[in-house]
Amino acid sequence: MPLVRRTVLALPALLATPALAQGTDPRLGERGIGKPDAPVTVTEFFSLTCSHCAAFHRDIFPKVKAELVDKGAIRMVWRDFPLDQLALAAACVARNLPPERYEGFIGALLSNQDRWAFTRGDPREELAKMAALAGMSRAKYDEAIGDEALKRAILAERLTAEKQYNVSATPSFSFKGRGAPVNQSGNMAFERFQQLVEEAKRG
Repeated sequence: MPLVRRTVLALPALLATPALAQGTDPRLGERGIGKPDAPVTVTEFFSLTCSHCAAFHRDIFPKVKAELVDKGAIRMVWRDFPLDQLALAAACVARNLPPERYEGFIGALLSNQDRWAFTRGDPREELAKMAALAGMSRAKYDEAIGDEALKRAILAERLTAEKQYNVSATPSFSFKGRGAPVNQSGNMAFERFQQLVEEAKRG
């Protein structure tokens, strides 16, 4: 999915003041599944309002999880790369949930994208309903989407991804095994995903 220009234009203003330090706020810690010592780590850069990210999660990720994560071949790590203000708000909500609820929540958001992100009503109200189903109170939800420091921290990580991994679209993946990381943008078939895992494993 192409970058949304209004978000790019908003970045300087949102990053004008210091962001949270990743090492001091547990909400900014790594979110992932799979064995920490798996031979390959796959990092997905995703936006919760990206239809291509939703398609990957719906059509490809279940097999990735069953065939690669659960069998110890890879560790899957998620990195926020919000493309618009709504995706940024959703990322803040997800980061405010306990780490053990993170995968289930982003999975629910991606699987039900039409229900909240593209609703005819107020998407933030629909997001609040999704957060409530995950056990978040309305007061905590309001606090999460109003947390400017957390927003700046997430956007700072997005800028890092742009510079370090040359991410310019979502979903994007970085496959890190024995050698240098191999980066791939766009949704892909499971067979291509598995091929990149094997290449990263061999180094």
